Amino acid sequence: MKRIVLVSGSSNPKLASQISEHLDVPLVDPQLVRFANGEIYCEIEKNVRGADVFIIQSTCTPVNDNLMELLIMIDALKRASASSITAVVPHYGYSRQDRKASPRTPISAKLVADLVTVAGASRVITMDLHAGQIQGFFNIPFDNIYASPVLIDYIRENVFDTNTIFVSPDAGGVDRVRHYAKKLKADIAMIDKRRTGKNVAKAMNIVGDVRGKNCIIIDDMIDTAGTLIEACKALKDHGAQKVVACATHPIFSGPAIERIVNSDALDKVIVTDTIPLCESAKDVDKIKVLSTAEILSKAIHRTFNNDSVSSLFV
Repeated sequence: MKRIVLVSGSSNPKLASQISEHLDVPLVDPQLVRFANGEIYCEIEKNVRGADVFIIQSTCTPVNDNLMELLIMIDALKRASASSITAVVPHYGYSRQDRKASPRTPISAKLVADLVTVAGASRVITMDLHAGQIQGFFNIPFDNIYASPVLIDYIRENVFDTNTIFVSPDAGGVDRVRHYAKKLKADIAMIDKRRTGKNVAKAMNIVGDVRGKNCIIIDDMIDTAGTLIEACKALKDHGAQKVVACATHPIFSGPAIERIVNSDALDKVIVTDTIPLCESAKDVDKIKVLSTAEILSKAIHRTFNNDSVSSLFV
């Protein structure tokens, strides 16, 4: 008889708990321990022999610690004779290093894929990959679930009106923005930007008419918010009436929260819970967090039952 087991790492316990409630399956404690020198140890508290195990672990800050936790839990489960091990990684760390952008640089997203595969994962489920080609780095089944159904429902009910236009912060995000615009029957615009260094971007030109419009910027992640704030300023300078940012992964590192709070150009930020909010972000009124627990629960349930998950891709 098939048996499902949910294991939660330490990176996102609230999301794991919500997924557990949706599936009505208790969480198994991997009993993660750190030795004095920083080494990570785990001992799965429950018998998992022959079970289909799903590990819920975002590789968010601290990225390297959470990645090692994931690998060690996979190895422990493999050696405990789990029938299958699915890594549910709501946020895939190192996803921005998906190609050689300059000489003598690593493709770290591929390295992470190799580590997860060699550790013993049977399948990976993630949400809104930064670059879709990362799926090709894996030689095991890989499902990239989109957060757009959750975000679109909220936008439709709380933000969208006939004066709304969707905006891509760069050329690479146009397809993502076009999907939102098609669903809600709206126009799109794009910001032509020039990046001058790591985490540094300068917005240059607006492609499209945003004058008098309510703009919704769609992106997959917000890191230091430098690009976002420049984009908001550019939109307001070109006559935008209101600017709302919408992203799946709230990384919010460095000065991100300070920039969001102090920006007069940015009216609201809508994100999901693939990454837990940092302490400084929890009391910020501008930030609205939506839950992805239901859609991830559906993906887990359908995977366990060998049902199609393709309807969750749109």
